[in-house]
Amino acid sequence: MTGFFAFEVRADGIKTWRLEVWEKAFDYRSPSKIVEYEPLQRASRPWRICVAYPHLKDSYWLSVNYGMVQEAQRLGVSFHLVEAGGYPNLERQIAQIRECVERNADALVVGTVSYRGLTPLMQEISRRMPVIAAVNDIADEGITAKSGVSWISMGHAAGAYLAKAHPKGTEPVKIAWFPGPKGAGWVGFVEQGFRNALRESSAEIVVTKWGDTGKEIQVGLVEEALDEHPEIDYIVGNALTAEAAVSILRARELSGRIKVISDYLTHAVFRGIKRGRILTAPTDFPVVQGRLAIEQAVRALEGKLEIRHAGPQTALINGDNINEVSATGSLAPASFTPRFEFNAITQSEAEAPN
Repeated sequence: MTGFFAFEVRADGIKTWRLEVWEKAFDYRSPSKIVEYEPLQRASRPWRICVAYPHLKDSYWLSVNYGMVQEAQRLGVSFHLVEAGGYPNLERQIAQIRECVERNADALVVGTVSYRGLTPLMQEISRRMPVIAAVNDIADEGITAKSGVSWISMGHAAGAYLAKAHPKGTEPVKIAWFPGPKGAGWVGFVEQGFRNALRESSAEIVVTKWGDTGKEIQVGLVEEALDEHPEIDYIVGNALTAEAAVSILRARELSGRIKVISDYLTHAVFRGIKRGRILTAPTDFPVVQGRLAIEQAVRALEGKLEIRHAGPQTALINGDNINEVSATGSLAPASFTPRFEFNAITQSEAEAPN
């Protein structure tokens, strides 16, 4: 897995994004290729976009939000953001989306809490406006375009790292596995990729803990796993698991014995890798995914959508290459705070010369 830099500048000065594009839209099993994607220069009008997130409880979705703000500002469009507060809150997300699209929205960008739970609503809304799936995978019905990466490959990357360190036939190691919330539009895929990669290793999953990606919930799950299986060698799972594990292992004086791997990147995971507290994590460049989702929405509204399914080329980060990785496409700046409302007209007026 390569592609440490998600943004490129061609010889003619045009800025492009390095994206993976699948031959068959919405099918991560189909062949893919890497393209230099030239984004639109400007929207033809200040479109209004409804944006829905599963939550804003970790810096991953904050980075997606940063990308959307950057792209809305660049293109000259507006958005209104709602967030469901967590993956168990399907009905809340449905109600939020209904209300949001009624605010004179021209398009919907959705990071779903459920793979199939929103399908009837997406089919209904798609009859009125484009629907763009962002980050989390969702059933295809009613979806105009997707900005995302294969979470099977993200899970596989974490598992392959273990398989390389502990190939089949070597001394067994034991893993506590924390895939995330059941039913979310990425968890089943990361679970599939991780377990498939482990088939070539001596690693054994001795305990699996499912739960929402909130810090408090993950702290409880990590504590439970350690109490039930003190013999584990690795804690592997979502970024909130990894963040929680670093503190808990330090408090229990287990940092030297039990190792931590995350299956995606956040600010805390990035710091953990730099400090040697976390071994590795793949990045799917969430800032770029946020930007692409807004750009796809504008293309769909203006009849310019040519590539319906794309995402950044992922990269596996560890202590050996972390200084080579461009954080620009992966992490929001430390000073960034969530933006629930972005008004292109107001922003334009604020930036106009006196």
